Amino acid sequence: MLLRRTIPSAMSYATSRHHSSAAKNLKSLSKIPYKYRAKATQQAQEALTDYLHAVRTIPYTFAENISKYSAVSLSNVMSKVKFSTSDFSKSLQRFLRYHPVNEFELFFESIGIDVNDLDGILPARKFFLSEDLNAFNAACTLYSFGIPWNKLGMLYKEQKAIFDKDPCELKEIWKRFLDYGFTSSSLIGILLVFPHLLKGDSEIDSLFHHLKRVIIDFDLINDVEGNVDEWIDICRKIQLFYHFDSSKPDLFEMIGRSKHILVEYSEEILAEKIEYFSRFNVTNNEILSLLLSQSEIFGYNLKIPVFCVSGLLTHFGMDEEHLNSIIKKYPYVFGRNKLSNLPEVMRSLNLNQWFFNKIKDGGHHILTSYSIPIPIPNSNQDFDKDFLESLTKIQSSRVPNHTLSKLEFLHAIGYGENGLTIKVLKHIHGTSSQLTERFNCLIHNGIEFSNLVKIISLSPKILNQQAEILEKKVRFFREEIGSSLDYLDVFPAYLCFDLENRIKPRYRFHMWLMETGLCEREYSLASIIATSELSFIARVYRIHPAAPKKYLEIFMNQHCDSFQDT
Repeated sequence: MLLRRTIPSAMSYATSRHHSSAAKNLKSLSKIPYKYRAKATQQAQEALTDYLHAVRTIPYTFAENISKYSAVSLSNVMSKVKFSTSDFSKSLQRFLRYHPVNEFELFFESIGIDVNDLDGILPARKFFLSEDLNAFNAACTLYSFGIPWNKLGMLYKEQKAIFDKDPCELKEIWKRFLDYGFTSSSLIGILLVFPHLLKGDSEIDSLFHHLKRVIIDFDLINDVEGNVDEWIDICRKIQLFYHFDSSKPDLFEMIGRSKHILVEYSEEILAEKIEYFSRFNVTNNEILSLLLSQSEIFGYNLKIPVFCVSGLLTHFGMDEEHLNSIIKKYPYVFGRNKLSNLPEVMRSLNLNQWFFNKIKDGGHHILTSYSIPIPIPNSNQDFDKDFLESLTKIQSSRVPNHTLSKLEFLHAIGYGENGLTIKVLKHIHGTSSQLTERFNCLIHNGIEFSNLVKIISLSPKILNQQAEILEKKVRFFREEIGSSLDYLDVFPAYLCFDLENRIKPRYRFHMWLMETGLCEREYSLASIIATSELSFIARVYRIHPAAPKKYLEIFMNQHCDSFQDT
């Protein structure tokens, strides 16, 4: 698991689509004075509606919806007509009569498809809806169920096959779903969030049965206002849990018993708590079992409160002897930290599973009952005077923000407020985002979290390299050297040496000496790489007088790969 695992915002797609369409719309209307744009747009919508209905024989309701929700395509039409306050409406009507518009473009934009995505959707060599009515007829049928016209694109983007279905088949599926006892609004919300349900096969019936369990059997249907948007919001929250761990057998039962969270908390809050406990690196099943059985956690403030590590461990039942051994092994973690960094603190101590089990077994209340104020000098709980003095110097420096952001990075991976953290801080370079990228790269390549934090405390300069370079070093370490990544605990400086000009030539030359029988002793990796150049050459000379020449010839020419062919 990486340093942070985030869950995308539910509104990210809608927001980007809105800004993209709005920008194109404004550009197309730039020739129309701002004070006349609203009126001109209204006239254009009316003219397009009349054209689609009277000339193209599209039923008025659908013609009106297409005109109303195709702002970008409509603005493109408006930009081709010379604006005049006196006869703009007539000019539009005349233009449409002699310059037919691409009805598929208007239609797909109106149901909610971003105009930037139309190239992959518009049918080839077709201009009028009458040339291929499948998608339009399906849209009209779905609209008759009460699904908002401009939200039909949510269905199309996820399940295009729905729009190839015969309207009679769609009506049968809709009727079958209504027979479960859903209201039209709740059913619309379900289908817009879980559009694949409209496929109507037996596998889908299982999911629908589970949704019925939550909404009907647990009477959620009477706790939610009847509008479609509210039900979309509720169903997105259910989807959040379902996508996080659809394999959990009692998932919907637990959601139903904790249905109040679907009404009381926003999707953002639910996602934040799931993401927070995911950072303990425990199973998804464990996370959902905790959150849905102890739903009051969703109301906890797990961002701002400050805690001291030793005090919290004691508060959660760790005995003094165990605590002292932990302090001795991981001194750089102790001190104060924010509750928002608690998962990484516990992972740095290799106590994440132990701590999570304590929370799961009823200790979740302690998360809010134990906290301390911002550091105060006369407090004796994990207070580090040297840290506070260093922090004061940083804050009074000319450019404190860069250093403080690096300090925040260290706290975010588990380092506490102590002198050892300040020592590490002095040796790391880069922005907070760069340091995070490099740290995540090493985690992604298999270094255990607790070990990596310890390695950084011993060799902070590891993080001063680009992620790509670090990845190559770890790959060489695993694949060619064949060592366990645990060996980095013993020799963390390996990651600081140059791969091409130090690690590869020396290691490959040593292996060549072993394979040819010139060297019978297998030196440790640290001895091969960390030894100075002068000492390394002297050692090689003692093995064989001609060996240094062989090494230097290959090293200077950077023909490292030739060792295998020599």
